[in-house]
Amino acid sequence: MTAFQASLLGCDEDPRPGPLGDTVHRTPLAHRAWIDLRPGWLLGADDLFEHLLTVVPWRAERRRMYDRIVDVPRLLARYDEGAPLPHPVLREALEALNAHYAGEAGWPFRTVGLCLYRDGRDSVAWHGDTGGRGATEDTMVAILSLGAPRTLALRPRDDHRRTVRRTLGHGDLLVMGGSCQRTWEHAVPKTGRPVGPRISVQFRPRGVH
Repeated sequence: MTAFQASLLGCDEDPRPGPLGDTVHRTPLAHRAWIDLRPGWLLGADDLFEHLLTVVPWRAERRRMYDRIVDVPRLLARYDEGAPLPHPVLREALEALNAHYAGEAGWPFRTVGLCLYRDGRDSVAWHGDTGGRGATEDTMVAILSLGAPRTLALRPRDDHRRTVRRTLGHGDLLVMGGSCQRTWEHAVPKTGRPVGPRISVQFRPRGVH
């Protein structure tokens, strides 16, 4: 795994979420979907990244793809509702998200999932979080990105030629809302560029996966 180059800005303070409010920029998408972006939301991101990298019980998984079983190209961890989280700032982040989106979320964020992308060969294929409630209802998925910048790509399910890309950097927050999980797909593509590790922290409502 390539070493992560720490930030010059995030290493002298304890991890904490910054303000949301009017610092969040919303981009409307087709089919009543939208994405919110808040660059640099997590202050002190270096310490959190190093803590999660070493403390989280990362696991490798294998999944069926068509007629064969393949390795999932990233490491995973999941914390269900009520489970102790690996760092207290993740609870602060969850509470800040619930406070900011209380008027439109429909369902509060309850669970925390983590993915470790070890280098540019790790990725996630096109998909939507349509398991459970997300299959029929508008919902939100919030992603806190830590570590090396990676591209998050989105495309409408009914037109794969139209792709929206956002590069998520160290401490950035991206929230997918409205019908995004049902009417759009998202992916983290592989890259041939030398790139360090990245941790994606996903906050989801109960019953969305």
